[in-house]
Amino acid sequence: MITNAKDFYASIQGKRVAFCGIGGSTLPLISIFQKKGAVVLACDKRDREKLGETGEKLENQGVELHLGEAYLKNLNADIIFRTPGMPYYLPELVQAREQGVVVTSEMEVFFDLCPCRIYAVTGSDGKTTTTTIISEMLKAAGKTVHLGGNIGCPLLPKVEEIRKDDVAVVELSSFQLISMRKSPDVAVVTNLAPNHLDIHKDMQEYIDAKKNIILHQNAFGRAVLNLDNEITRGLAPLVRGELSYFTRQHTTDRGVCLNGGAICHRRNGVVSRIMDVKDIRIPGNHNVENYMAAIAAVWGEVSPEQMRQVAESFPGVEHRAEFVRNVDGADYYNDSIASSPTRTISGTLSLYSQKIILIAGGYDKKIPYDAMGPVVNEKVKLLILMGNTADKIQSAVTKAENYDPQAIRIIRVENMEEAVETAHRLAQKGDVVSLSPASASFDLYPNFAARGNHFKQLVNAL
Repeated sequence: MITNAKDFYASIQGKRVAFCGIGGSTLPLISIFQKKGAVVLACDKRDREKLGETGEKLENQGVELHLGEAYLKNLNADIIFRTPGMPYYLPELVQAREQGVVVTSEMEVFFDLCPCRIYAVTGSDGKTTTTTIISEMLKAAGKTVHLGGNIGCPLLPKVEEIRKDDVAVVELSSFQLISMRKSPDVAVVTNLAPNHLDIHKDMQEYIDAKKNIILHQNAFGRAVLNLDNEITRGLAPLVRGELSYFTRQHTTDRGVCLNGGAICHRRNGVVSRIMDVKDIRIPGNHNVENYMAAIAAVWGEVSPEQMRQVAESFPGVEHRAEFVRNVDGADYYNDSIASSPTRTISGTLSLYSQKIILIAGGYDKKIPYDAMGPVVNEKVKLLILMGNTADKIQSAVTKAENYDPQAIRIIRVENMEEAVETAHRLAQKGDVVSLSPASASFDLYPNFAARGNHFKQLVNAL
């Protein structure tokens, strides 16, 4: 079994290696594999014209392009790297496996070759913030940190530079985990709720994919689970190493919990006070939970004082309840990361003491919205809806027991421009206007960041 980068790269010399999807995450891989002597194939649904300069650059590098709707046909590849968003059970990939082709991913190979300790975070909500907090805490402790997975840069091209004493911190999605057969040294599951059911065949497949983050740990691994979430709590019997919980609603003697307004670590009767909730710069109970998960993950590696320093200084991650500006007395916030109802409920709808103006709706991931209805009725005075999920969200609101048509106004719009214009026209001094879609972005945007950036551009132009 190959476990180091030198032997791995030697093994791929002369091999035909196909990368599915041409974008920011695959281009560095294409370059390094070509440099190491592989025959590189770049495959994409887009045609040559749509690839533009990127296609021209790849052609000049001598990369073999497979483009268009049949981009996965007749690859004649020895190894196929699938992108995280590509369904694991795509017929072409199933057929390739049956023919003996190695079908893998950047994270799978990175886990096989990485020489240092790996911290990994998954969950339905809170992944990026928790991953970033863990990274910042380890940096505060003097560690050299390599951040990757769903965030940051691809780590596989850098694996030769990573030293044994470094640490890698990665965010992993269900799409990445579904095929992984190696788990990290420290695994964190923030929470689990229905998500990505447009890609996964059902909720069980989604949960089974997430389980891979802990299933392959050994006795020296650590698993951090959310005690307040029924599904994550149910993963405890699968843990082979150290189990650590975090909980905002209960008390635990094996992990992180609250004691009044303080966050404490408890283990075998020993209680350590870490910080006060008020020390955390970024707002919201969901961020308290993110910090609790991070504390449980790095416990023993980072001092409480270093943890507090991060909590007091870390400004948060872009597109997460991000303040944009005040316009005519109303505050505008960008929470474009909220691509599920649970994220909007635990984030935007928990942050403000007053009723707000909410812009929501987007691509339909085939998940239920029933739980969102009562909370919207309680927390929102003007609901501006757009996108494929507008009907689902409006139905959840109007069918909820606490629905009062006199207390909440619902307006349907076609796009973000119309949504921001409507919010600006109707907002009054002292109002809060938040984009928190509770939906993915793919009906109108390539990703949540593009959606959030467009919202910010429109608000800044008011």
